[in-house]
Amino acid sequence: MTQSNDLLAELADIDPASELAQARATRDAATRHTQGSYDVLFSQQDSDFPLVERVALAAQVADWHGAEKLRAHYRAHPAFQPLDDADRQRLARDFARRLTEEPVAAAPEHIQALRDAGWSARGVVTLAQLVAFVSFQSRLLAGLRLLQGSETGSEPHAAVAGRWHTAARTASGQTALTAFTQAELGWEPWLAAKPLAEFDADEQALLARFGHSDSDYFRLLARNQPVLEQRTLTDKGIFYTPGGLPRAERELAATVVSKINGCIYCASVHARKASQLSKDNDAVQKLLNVAPGAALAHGQSPRWAAEIEFAAALSVTPPAASLTQLQALRAQGLDTLALLDLIQSTAFFAWANRLMLTLGEPFLPADTQG
Repeated sequence: MTQSNDLLAELADIDPASELAQARATRDAATRHTQGSYDVLFSQQDSDFPLVERVALAAQVADWHGAEKLRAHYRAHPAFQPLDDADRQRLARDFARRLTEEPVAAAPEHIQALRDAGWSARGVVTLAQLVAFVSFQSRLLAGLRLLQGSETGSEPHAAVAGRWHTAARTASGQTALTAFTQAELGWEPWLAAKPLAEFDADEQALLARFGHSDSDYFRLLARNQPVLEQRTLTDKGIFYTPGGLPRAERELAATVVSKINGCIYCASVHARKASQLSKDNDAVQKLLNVAPGAALAHGQSPRWAAEIEFAAALSVTPPAASLTQLQALRAQGLDTLALLDLIQSTAFFAWANRLMLTLGEPFLPADTQG
C-alpha cells in the first residue's frame, strides 16, 4: 500500500521510512482493510443512504470526537454539503450523536424512528457502520499521532467505567444482563437479520467463509455485505496476527473498551478470551467487577494497569490518551509494534461496541440459567 491510498498515513503525517510505518507494514492486513472499509463506505452509490449524507455525517462525527484533521478531510470531500433539518437527516444526526457519545443509551425505538422516517433496513445498518467506523478511525488517528510525539489535544478527563443496561428483560422479554460476566451470552437484534435464504450463492459462501451464517448479528450487518467483509478482515488483521502485543493483551484492551462503553456482550466474549490466554482469570474478573464511575486499573499488575489506563483513555469521547501514558507503556517493555497493536485493538472496539449496543442487546440463554 502506498501512502497515496492510505488516508491515516496521510492525516497522521507518517514518514514512510519510520519505525511506525514499518510496524504498519508488518500489520499489512489491518492497514489495508482499514483503508478498504473507508473505500467501501465512501464509494457506494446507495439511494437509501446517499454519499452526500455519509460525508456530512462523517464530518460531524469526527468533530464530536475532536478529530480536527479527520473533520477537515470529510468537509473537503467533493460531495460534502451540510445536513438539513428534514426529519430524515435530523433523526440520522440524533442517532449518530447518541452512537458517538453514549451508545449504551440506544434503544429499539431509535431504530423504529429512522424506519418511520423512510430509512431502509440496509440504510440503518450502513448508518450505524459509518458512525462506528469514524469512531474507530478517529482513535486510530489519535493513537498514530501519539506514537509520533503529538498529544491528542483533548482536555484531560477521567476514563472510568461507564454505565450499562439495568433492565431485567430485553425488548423481546428474555432475561437481560445487568452485570458483566464471562459467561456465554446470546444477542438479539432490534432490526431483523436478513434470512440466509435471501442471500445469493456468492453471498452465502462469504458468510460461511467467516463463520457468520448462523449469527443474527452478522446476518444483520450483512445487509451491507461489502462493508461487513472489510470490517471482518480488519478485525482479523488486528487480533489474529503473530508477534507484537500478546493476544491476551489485545483481548484485554477489547474488554477495557467494553467497560468504558457499557457493552456487556462484547466484554463477555473478550474477557473470556483474555482469561483463557493469560491464565489469569482473577485479574480479568477484577476488571469486569469495576463499578460505573470507578477507575479500571485498580489492583492490576503494573503492565496490565498501564495498558488498561491507556486503552480506557483512548476510548472516552473525545479520546484523552496522553504521551505520559504512552511512555509508561514503553517503560513496561512495549515496543512500537506492540503499541500499534494496543492502539488498533482499542480503536476497533470503539467500532464493535457501537454496533452491538445500537442494533440489539444481550440476553442470558435459558439453558445457562439456574
